[in-house]
Amino acid sequence: MLTIGSPAPAFAAESTQGTIHLQDYLGNKNVVLIFYPGDDTPVCTKQLCAIQDQYSELEKLDTVVFGVNPADLGKHQAFSEKFGYRFPLIVDADEQIRTAYGVGKILGLFFQQRIVYIIGKDGTIIYAKKGNPPVSELIRAIRQQL
Repeated sequence: MLTIGSPAPAFAAESTQGTIHLQDYLGNKNVVLIFYPGDDTPVCTKQLCAIQDQYSELEKLDTVVFGVNPADLGKHQAFSEKFGYRFPLIVDADEQIRTAYGVGKILGLFFQQRIVYIIGKDGTIIYAKKGNPPVSELIRAIRQQL
């Protein structure tokens, strides 16, 4: 797991909203990067729906959100459309993004860990936490950087 103050590894990957180049956001936006184990599973759905419910508040803080796991684009599209996510879900089929961000594997190496990072506009990690932190905690972390 990366630590606060570490530079965020750059990546480019396909998503439910086209190709995402992290570099395009650095200097302009904060980025909430959510590594979650699986599409359309109970805890992952709860986590991403909580983000969706407060997405407007995150946008007001110059923040974008990306969900990441190794599922294919079709599975991501179905999950995203089912719940109306306004943020992209990134395909990490080769798991290079997961590896670059130090996200481990769980359950017999089948699923990735649940980790949330916030990348500040300067490209460094300003928040890193395992699990499913409340969105209010993410908002506080972003506001502290303003």
